[in-house]
Amino acid sequence: MSRYFINLLFLLITCSVFSQSKPIDLNPKDTVEYKQSYGLGLGIDLSRIITGALDDNYKGFEIVADYRLTQNLYLAAELGTEEKTRQEDLYNFTTSGNYLKIGVNKNTYANWYGERNLIYMGGRLAFSTFDNTLNNYQYFDTNRYWSPDGFSNGSDVPEKFSGLNATWIEGVFGTKVEVFSNLYMGASIRLGLILSQNEDERFPNLWIPGFNKVTWDSNFGIGYNYSISYFLPLYKKKNKIKKKIELSSEPQGPPKPKERL
Repeated sequence: MSRYFINLLFLLITCSVFSQSKPIDLNPKDTVEYKQSYGLGLGIDLSRIITGALDDNYKGFEIVADYRLTQNLYLAAELGTEEKTRQEDLYNFTTSGNYLKIGVNKNTYANWYGERNLIYMGGRLAFSTFDNTLNNYQYFDTNRYWSPDGFSNGSDVPEKFSGLNATWIEGVFGTKVEVFSNLYMGASIRLGLILSQNEDERFPNLWIPGFNKVTWDSNFGIGYNYSISYFLPLYKKKNKIKKKIELSSEPQGPPKPKERL
């Protein structure tokens, strides 16, 4: 029996020596590891649907999409179609066509753990192809003797101008809020600048799908959208947040001189 206790005591002493031989880390690193969802967000622009329901002279539909590249950077795009009829003083015209916008969004909002809300700034490069149809027009005549009740007669025969296009850039500022699990409501304001456009000499581009109204003396335009989208998680990526542990800042004396052997 005594031999058993002696062997057990010897084993405990050996384990204790080996455990103490391992160096002690005086600067421990506390890391928190968690996973964030990455994937594709798809949705539609509600503002164009609502406007089309309230205005008989407008039809529009837009698909919005974004893909999370990094923790705060998103690849974003919008694809849409619009048709707009406008009545001016002397003429009535209809513009219809399609557009595509591609760019990025940079999230500036610091989420709490588990949140995926966005307050972002971004940019787009946009393209549009469209047709203009001059539905009717009247001539402006300062001499009202022969037509005192209105302008001189023009034409009621529609004339179509096809093969038109425009390119512009947009600065975007917007937000997306998760209202239910993976379901988001969003809104954005867009400031556009036309880079180039192809227009017919007989009738200028007064409205461009995706860009909105074009003014005579400026290439700037303003747009907006209100979207509802669903986030489809494709995978999760590990993110590590390192927390620095500060050692006690108690004052220490000068280092002791080494003793000679």
